[in-house]
Amino acid sequence: MNKIAIFADVQNIYYTTRDSFGRQFNYRKFWHDINAQGDITRAIAYATQRDDDQQTRFHDALKHIGFTLKRKPYIQRSDGSAKGDWDVGITIDVMETAKDVDTIILLSGDGDFDMLLKKVMTKYGVSTEVYGVPALTARSLMDAASIYHPINSLLLL
Repeated sequence: MNKIAIFADVQNIYYTTRDSFGRQFNYRKFWHDINAQGDITRAIAYATQRDDDQQTRFHDALKHIGFTLKRKPYIQRSDGSAKGDWDVGITIDVMETAKDVDTIILLSGDGDFDMLLKKVMTKYGVSTEVYGVPALTARSLMDAASIYHPINSLLLL
């Protein structure tokens, strides 16, 4: 059975789906689709932490779906966007997990992860898949992945 690990850059997915579609990503549908493809052995959602009831409910929902939640303090940028500074944490977790799975799935459009995907494919022979909003996903990330899945209305609430 295909062993799958999922790494979700929550802030990236939130802002890209909001900015492109005005809607939120459907993590439950995504989980259902991936679970049908194999055994999800690890799933981590990386998010920012604010004391906000709506965000707390969202984080609880992610945990209920099956994600382990990792949080960092909320950092507000001058342009209004938020940053959780999870790139290094995601990279470490992917590198530590890649040797134990067949497929790495990354939910992010951040081009900083292109080298990471190339490295784990070369070093561990894993397949890598990226889910991202087409207009806001770095071309280098799309090209680095074994498979790129454009987020569209089928994966939105």
